[in-house]
Amino acid sequence: MKTIAVIGCGRIARDAHFPALDEIDVRIKYACDLIVEKAQAMKEAHPKIENVITDYKIALNDPEVDAVFVLTPNYAHYTVTMDALRAGKHVMCEKPITVNYALSCEMKKEADKQGKILNIGVCNRYQKSVEMLHDMVAEGKFGNLYHVYASFRRFRSIPGLGGAFTTKEQSGGGVLIDWGVHFLDLILYILGAPKLLDVTCDAYCEMAKDMKDYKYTYMWAEDTADIENGTNDVDDFITGYVRTDKASISFNGAWAQNIGVDEMYIDFLGDKMGARLNYCGQFTYWDAKTLESHTTDHDNPNFYKAEDEAFLESIGTGVKNRNNIDNILESAKLLDLLYQSAAKRTELKC
Repeated sequence: MKTIAVIGCGRIARDAHFPALDEIDVRIKYACDLIVEKAQAMKEAHPKIENVITDYKIALNDPEVDAVFVLTPNYAHYTVTMDALRAGKHVMCEKPITVNYALSCEMKKEADKQGKILNIGVCNRYQKSVEMLHDMVAEGKFGNLYHVYASFRRFRSIPGLGGAFTTKEQSGGGVLIDWGVHFLDLILYILGAPKLLDVTCDAYCEMAKDMKDYKYTYMWAEDTADIENGTNDVDDFITGYVRTDKASISFNGAWAQNIGVDEMYIDFLGDKMGARLNYCGQFTYWDAKTLESHTTDHDNPNFYKAEDEAFLESIGTGVKNRNNIDNILESAKLLDLLYQSAAKRTELKC
């Protein structure tokens, strides 16, 4: 049995990883958060947790700890992960890797230097629908899969307005790095790690330029908001186009739009078959020969549990899996290039 520490006891820890870890044969020696009440609340909810701490270096200095889960806000991913790797710990770090590509590459180099596993929490790679589509593409079921379109758009739902989510220095960006990382990463995974050729992108921060006047239907992470005194300098709408050596990709993403519907799906267009994946759900595919459609009806196992189990297995075997940083860096590179293109308002070669 592996012994771990969980660093960061916020939303993703509470709603995803601790419930998953409850079902896995693992020892949770520490739950750490700067706000001790958050860590204590997790201990009360999850009796497997043995100790509550506010200084993560206590866990890093403990020789019993094999690995750490870095579930902090984006800006802390780099520092905590680098400290953990240098302390000889394997790391499971939530997405995005960190706030930019250059620092992400440093994290990979450190993992290689220390000979440790560094996995990234792009959990959709363990979604059943994503796994099925990945296999269908690899088997040639789509024929020439020439284009993929992604829509990740919602009605008036900017998270934690004025707080870390909307402060670029802390988050690295807005809807693209928050939601787009999941959509674009799973597309690259399904396509089979295509080579990036060129990108173009436009980013907008329009919906809450006056934060005090912003009206919304729902705001997750509202407890982190600072509408009175905070910052909002990230993208709430993003649009772009990517050319690869396998298929072109286009996308539109919105934390907030003045269209009262949610549109969260990905279309895969091939000359033999097409498919629409409903995000985190089933998918429908159409056969070009029969013109018939088929909608999947499969179980959706807990993909947080699947990725956490795979990480723990990986640190035992030393075999890098699909969520290893080696396989995620291209997604981080893509996000960085898209943001650069939007800032320069020009197409960029990869």
